[in-house]
This record gives sequence, structure tokens and C-alpha cells, in this order.
Amino acid sequence: MASDPQAPRSSAVLARLTLSALERGSDQPGFWSEPEVHRAVLVSGLSVLLHALTPLQQDLG
Repeated sequence: MASDPQAPRSSAVLARLTLSALERGSDQPGFWSEPEVHRAVLVSGLSVLLHALTPLQQDLG
């Protein structure tokens, strides 16, 4: 199955979902002091980074 170059990559979708959730939740008092928020940011950030490395490595050969 050929991939559509215009289709968003999973890392891009995850990044947008994470940013959207952070934006919505950041209005609540005490949001940034919750350990779950810190874990979610770290895990999603690492996931986006790891997924972004694959195409970069393919481009570099």
C-alpha cells in the first residue's frame, strides 16, 4: 500500500492532539502541578521525537 505524501504522519497527529489537550486544560487552576500532565508531555514529546527520527534517518541514508 502506497502512503499518501499529503496524509499527516502519526507523530504530527499526536503532537496536535497533545497541544490541543494542553491548551484546553491549561485554563484550569493547578493544571501544571499535576504529575500526570508532566508524564503526558514527556511521553508524547518522546514519541513525536522518535517518530520524526525515522524519516530523517531515511533521508540521510
